[in-house]
Amino acid sequence: MGVVNVTPDSFSDGGQWFDTDVAIAHARHLLAQGADIVDIGGESTRPGAAPVTPDEERVRVLPVVRALVADGAVVSVDTVNATTARAAAEAGAHIVNDVSGGLADPEMAPTLARTGLVYVIQHWRGSPETMDSLATYDDVVGEVCAELEQRVAGARRAGVRPEQIVVDPGLGFAKKAPHNWLLLAHLDALAELGHPVLVGASRKRFLSAVVPPALADQPLARDNATSAISALSAAAGAWAVRVHEVAASVDAVRVAAAWQGHR
Repeated sequence: MGVVNVTPDSFSDGGQWFDTDVAIAHARHLLAQGADIVDIGGESTRPGAAPVTPDEERVRVLPVVRALVADGAVVSVDTVNATTARAAAEAGAHIVNDVSGGLADPEMAPTLARTGLVYVIQHWRGSPETMDSLATYDDVVGEVCAELEQRVAGARRAGVRPEQIVVDPGLGFAKKAPHNWLLLAHLDALAELGHPVLVGASRKRFLSAVVPPALADQPLARDNATSAISALSAAAGAWAVRVHEVAASVDAVRVAAAWQGHR
């Protein structure tokens, strides 16, 4: 899953793809590199990010969605807003990636039930403004799984079918570095929830610990570490990895598949 941030304030690229035509071109580049899905987002969810109105979000993402759907691409829309999800479905999107897991907008699950799109339910505590203060766990793997199970149950009560659901542990969302590593090391526990698992580690702050110290504050310097996580996640059975730099992760996933295929 290749990431396209149609935002002026993304942590990973600093607004490089904010222009509509540039965003479309970048998404096509990611697809040419081997992305199976492109994930289009119009609101930054980095810690401390200010919210964007749903109207502004739709202005940013819908032209990109329409262009890529016309190309025949599989398109995901990264949104916490049900009105944007509904508009994306009408524009031909295939997936809604909701980092709030339905907590930001109670209409999200009913909207996904009606549209039938794939629904990525991510673990989340608090908004981008508050989530860092909520990164407190006694057993992060058990608590994240339990909270995701609650969110899945809520979606099911709203009419979302089991086969629509993908779960995401929400790396970096109300998680400190040790929490992220523990969740990655226990993807099997997430898989036991009975749904495909999406891993979104790309360029996140916790990877700064495994890059040269002089580069630790540079998100792009974390791409090699991201690719390593892609290989390990694929070997652990993840459904997809969500990444900013696609080519190396495509190779990493293929290596993992070849490795597993010869065990």
